[in-house]
Amino acid sequence: MADEKLAKLREAVAGLSQISDSEKSGFISLVARYLSGEEEHVEWAKIHTPTDEVVVPYDTLEAPPEDLEETKKLLNKLAVLKLNGGLGTTMGCTGPKSVIEVRNGFTFLDLIVIQIESLNKKYGSNSQYPRVVADEFLPWPSKGKTCKDGWYPPGHGDIFPSLMNSGKLDLLLSQGKEYVFIANSDNLGAIVTPKTLADVKGGTLISYEDKVQLLEIAQVPDAHVNEFKSIEKFKIFNTNNLWVNLKAIKRLVEADALKMEIIPNPKEVDGVKVLQLETAAGAAIRFFDHAIGINVPRSRFLPVKATSDLQLVQSDLYTLVDGFVTRNPARTNPSNPSIELGPEFKKVGCFLGRFKSIPSIVELDTLKVSGDVWFGSSITLKGKVTITAQPGVKLEIPDGAVIENKDINGPEDL
Repeated sequence: MADEKLAKLREAVAGLSQISDSEKSGFISLVARYLSGEEEHVEWAKIHTPTDEVVVPYDTLEAPPEDLEETKKLLNKLAVLKLNGGLGTTMGCTGPKSVIEVRNGFTFLDLIVIQIESLNKKYGSNSQYPRVVADEFLPWPSKGKTCKDGWYPPGHGDIFPSLMNSGKLDLLLSQGKEYVFIANSDNLGAIVTPKTLADVKGGTLISYEDKVQLLEIAQVPDAHVNEFKSIEKFKIFNTNNLWVNLKAIKRLVEADALKMEIIPNPKEVDGVKVLQLETAAGAAIRFFDHAIGINVPRSRFLPVKATSDLQLVQSDLYTLVDGFVTRNPARTNPSNPSIELGPEFKKVGCFLGRFKSIPSIVELDTLKVSGDVWFGSSITLKGKVTITAQPGVKLEIPDGAVIENKDINGPEDL
């Protein structure tokens, strides 16, 4: 049955003109692994907490040389590759999150460019795969869905063959580059970092059969999901910031050795149930010899996965220096405020429209907003604040309002 499915799919994919032969080959190979049941299921009893030799504490690393010329020599060996981000569908985006404006008119992509330009001054593309219609197991574009909804980016695990197939890998090696730093464009902090309750679904590094390995929640047996989410047993999580040897990538891709765990991602698009098969770049760690994780400070992880995260980085909680978003020293609490925004704020367009300007939150502990709430300019929020608009009522927070430790349910509470 699986062979028949694959043969039918291969025939349909062969007729798709929108993708290259290498993309067709990569897609069919991924589906073949999925149909064969090759997905590896971890044996829970074999999982061990990694030691400091496997996940190295950040403060034990050797400091960079003080000589700027020596640092420049090291940087000349490095290439930086930023993953363009997912489609941002949970935030109502129709394109990659990297083009969302963060602050001062700059997008994620702008800030990344400024960061690299700043370093240079101081020291001298993924595939697309067709979504598979679940009940027929055929590529959606061959069924007539030729617009962008018929396709999906196959996860950042595709970055390694993409580097090779695009010719960029050989180009970087010819330029004397030895390493590549791969990171998500929507993380403005910049391997692994201590886990908090907000990160319980994030992948974690484990020791498994004498190798360091990435464990994602999709691989965890149902009976152990709560244990996986525990910040006591699994104290770290993967931020998808990867430092990789370029020669090792070339060797492993040429040997077709990077068989990362397949992540099935079923979706419903326009009322049609489709299947996406994805892989994660961090899962490749077990195929590289002598691979380790680095446990970096929490300050180096600043992701934007929802509009509540966007509010944090757009606020006065952070300052912008050379493209780097850094913590405002006026914030004495080491933790960020907890922000919960209602569904009215879920999409980026709606979120931005409801704020004349982002409130000051340097002294904020928690914020919960629900209902039809609109914020004026120059507002300050302190302590624990809850703002609730009653059903059918538009609640406007006036310009210049200072709200501290209050529950607001209507204009009379302001």
